[in-house]
Amino acid sequence: MTMRAWVSALAVVAGLLAVDVAQAQTTVRMSWYSDGNEGEVVADLLKRFEAQNKDIKIVLDQVPYKAINENLPVQLASGQGPDIARVVDLGGIARYALDLRPYLKDAAYWDANFGPFLEWMRPQGDTNSIPGFMTQLTVTGPFVNKTLFEQAGIALPGAKATWEDWAKATKDVAAKVQAPFPIAMDRSGHRFFGLAISEGAKLFDAKGEPAVIDDGFKRAAQLVYDWHKSGVMAKELWGSVSGAAYRGANDEFKNAQVVMYMSGSWQIAQFDKTVGNAFDWVAVPTPCGPAGCTAMPGGAGLVAIKTTKNPAAVARVMEYLASEPVLSEFYSRSLFVPGHIGIAAKGLDYKDASPLAKASLKVFSDQVAGLSPVAYKLQGYANNRIIFNAVISRVGQAISGETTLDEAYKRIASDVEQQIAERNKK
Repeated sequence: MTMRAWVSALAVVAGLLAVDVAQAQTTVRMSWYSDGNEGEVVADLLKRFEAQNKDIKIVLDQVPYKAINENLPVQLASGQGPDIARVVDLGGIARYALDLRPYLKDAAYWDANFGPFLEWMRPQGDTNSIPGFMTQLTVTGPFVNKTLFEQAGIALPGAKATWEDWAKATKDVAAKVQAPFPIAMDRSGHRFFGLAISEGAKLFDAKGEPAVIDDGFKRAAQLVYDWHKSGVMAKELWGSVSGAAYRGANDEFKNAQVVMYMSGSWQIAQFDKTVGNAFDWVAVPTPCGPAGCTAMPGGAGLVAIKTTKNPAAVARVMEYLASEPVLSEFYSRSLFVPGHIGIAAKGLDYKDASPLAKASLKVFSDQVAGLSPVAYKLQGYANNRIIFNAVISRVGQAISGETTLDEAYKRIASDVEQQIAERNKK
């Protein structure tokens, strides 16, 4: 056989082998949204996994937050959707989650390190399944443009300052430096409830059933309503969208238009990149109400989906990402508060973070110890998204002048009751 024939024959064999490898590969599809740089980080980590696991190909679909919140539940309800998804509505997605326990090499590792957070991901009545893990623990709280305070010659309120203290201080600063937004708060039920629980909202009755409207809740709603009337908050933000639509103020904050931005720890990586050292941005302790100074816990979970045709391959991907060395690197590079008990106990070196980012991470981490039991209960409640959406929609209508606060309270109660009843029928 001539040399050319040999080369041709080898090429054919190599091609056949490549086909065999391709045919042997299992494809795992993952839907992922990002607040900061975590999409880049996870893509890098997954490339390493593929290099070590030639039989699995991962398709990473990076989608907007809105697609995860609004489109993914519809896909899953119709039996479609990815094999793995990064989600925030843990309770709402719980019914579609795969129990990884039978497929894991070391389920005890997951119980030990993710135990408290697994409860957030499980369907009601389930006390044993392992649906996924937290890509981060988040804590709500305010970012402050310290430079604007300095330019205005006004001191930052102290650690136990009330919401009213901050409202007055930020309005005074905004007036002096001509900033359009004294306080901006994400148009999000989750963000609102840190304020509401601090004002005394209990949210559940003695039987553990939702009882959203009480005096504490009304105090918080009245504050936000009055702030929109007095100019502490601007209708251009909450009033620019309707229904349960989310609206953040990231762009306004990074452009130094906001004195205090009520958002949360997941913004740190983004602000480290987009604001940098253009001005001094600092996280401050959550302001206080008569019932306390609590933030809301939360976070996004990476959850396996039970319609997958390849549960064993999904489990291998999840085991890799949840392993302590890989997850430590993910948290460190993403500037996230760990949602892993072992890593949190050891502490993380955020070596790529700026001094401003490191300081903010410490403030948010320190807030965890002061979180109210009511806040944890709400975050772990399977139907919390129904409550969040009803509140932001109806309070938003009152702020826009479409209805009164008293009418909003009635509609919130009926919305929650009706939508939970509909979900329970399915």
